[in-house]
Amino acid sequence: MAQGFPRPSEIETPAGAEGWQELYSYSGTFSPERKDYEDSMFWFQDGVHWPKALLPWDAGLMELAILGLSQYNTRHLLVPPANGIDYRIVNGYCYLSPVPAPEADIPMRAEHFMQRAGHYFMNWNDLYDNWLVKIRDLVKEMESLEFDSLPDIEDLEVVTSGSGTGSGGKIQANYLKLLNCASTLWQYHFEFLNLGYAAYLDFFGFCKQAFPGISDLAIAKMVAGVEVDLFRPDEELKRLARMAVDTGITDAFKVGDVEGTCAALRATGSAGEAWISSFQQSAEPWFNFSTGSGFSSQDKIWIENVEIPFDFIGSYIKNLQGGTDISRPTEAITAERDRIVNEYTALLGSDEDREAFAGKLGLARVVFPYVENHNFYVEHWSHSVIWRKMKSLGAVFAKEGFLAEAEDIFMLKRHEIPDALFDLYHSWAAPAPARGPSYWPPIVAERKRILAALNAWKPSPALGTPPEVVTEPFTIMLWGITSDSIANWLGGGESEDGTLKGMMASGGVAEGPARVIFGPDQIGEVQEGEILVAPLTAPSWAPIFGKILATVTDTGGMMSHAAIVCREYGLPAVTGTGFATTLIKTGMRIRVDGSAGTVTILD
Repeated sequence: MAQGFPRPSEIETPAGAEGWQELYSYSGTFSPERKDYEDSMFWFQDGVHWPKALLPWDAGLMELAILGLSQYNTRHLLVPPANGIDYRIVNGYCYLSPVPAPEADIPMRAEHFMQRAGHYFMNWNDLYDNWLVKIRDLVKEMESLEFDSLPDIEDLEVVTSGSGTGSGGKIQANYLKLLNCASTLWQYHFEFLNLGYAAYLDFFGFCKQAFPGISDLAIAKMVAGVEVDLFRPDEELKRLARMAVDTGITDAFKVGDVEGTCAALRATGSAGEAWISSFQQSAEPWFNFSTGSGFSSQDKIWIENVEIPFDFIGSYIKNLQGGTDISRPTEAITAERDRIVNEYTALLGSDEDREAFAGKLGLARVVFPYVENHNFYVEHWSHSVIWRKMKSLGAVFAKEGFLAEAEDIFMLKRHEIPDALFDLYHSWAAPAPARGPSYWPPIVAERKRILAALNAWKPSPALGTPPEVVTEPFTIMLWGITSDSIANWLGGGESEDGTLKGMMASGGVAEGPARVIFGPDQIGEVQEGEILVAPLTAPSWAPIFGKILATVTDTGGMMSHAAIVCREYGLPAVTGTGFATTLIKTGMRIRVDGSAGTVTILD
């Protein structure tokens, strides 16, 4: 077993990726000036949110997310043991390092935290309802931002209205507004999230103290069975499939492509027209759903690639016609939840303990829906709008020759775009030749080449000296970083008997052939009766859960989205194995024991 991970200063640049640092902000990379600090810290690669090398603009959005998390932990809520998260990008990959609060400050921070968190817990439903209003208003604000090509002549109304400004200034201002909205979005995100985790952790800690030996999975099951909006996109697919079966228009879905299917639906008359109208109503907002984690500009969005939901609907139709129940096993999950709660309640010896248990469980259930719901509203819906607006701006640059295609906009850093906009604005205003058409295309081409080299590099799961014991609760719960997982990484992942260890994410045992995929574009390869093995899964993969026997991921903790979704779909799962996609090959027979957190390679 290796003794430790490489220090940040020991990481070498992959061949062909020289100069990769120029793709990112100067403050976000490891640097000689901070070597002593950086080499003294423990950093883990965040494969849960950013499994691939970051595009320059995507990295800027990542930085806003980390900023929101850190700000709320440190300055707003004063979470007693934990300040924010420091981050670095190395060879394109995001590494995180939790910043602990000074031990001497914890009593003071606890006093502030109880007052501030208590206000939210006492008024949770009202504040959460207001949060939903805020997030929808923010989406509307972003949707209203326009990025149009600059006109040859301003409309007469621009002059006669007395506004005193024009299209060039507007496009500059709208980009800055979009950035401000993105920053606001991530502050909204963490307004509630860590409080949701804190309530669950409080319940978790009580259970560990009251019931020595209770498994993490048993505790997680006690808050399962809650209806959340994150599952709504999949429920809409199922509703549309049932509607097609009930109205007798399923033959239209045998055509294959979306255009042909819609033509066949219209040919059926009012039933087909009603189905199309119902699809359109579901699409906004529920199909603003990324095929990935929501953090990559390159992942497809359902509403922009409607062949994806159409394919899922077609699969559900076939299942219904074959007599398969496509509903989530909500009743079984709820019954199991209640059984576990009753079993552990009976073990408590006093009314005081039973009251404390019920109160902490009740609060965890009240706040838990936000832990999942925010993922749809922030990472999927809001990010979908951001990606679309950026592509719209990219189209303006592409039309003027600054970029070869609209999506090349993501090859620019967030702070480079105002400079490019000024160049465009000046060229339009003068008019005079812009430098952009000769300046940006070679830079973009070089960055694409570098990114290809970075994506071929295998990042170390961690850097620096690991702590003797991992105690930071969010790191354990979301990312699955524990003392055991670190030892697993250092050991290469596999035991002598061919068993991988991970988190007990969702109970149950399954045995079957593995299907290893590395991204959403490979979902179509998954066959009935296989076990899905992936770096991570996304909520938008839920429609294939009816096909598979179990899920195994490289990354993620007990409260990662992959773990929660698998529990709610009754699918055995082991997350945070570290090396599953490296050690397991498609076709290998494996056994997944979600209750034990083990994956055994059988052949």
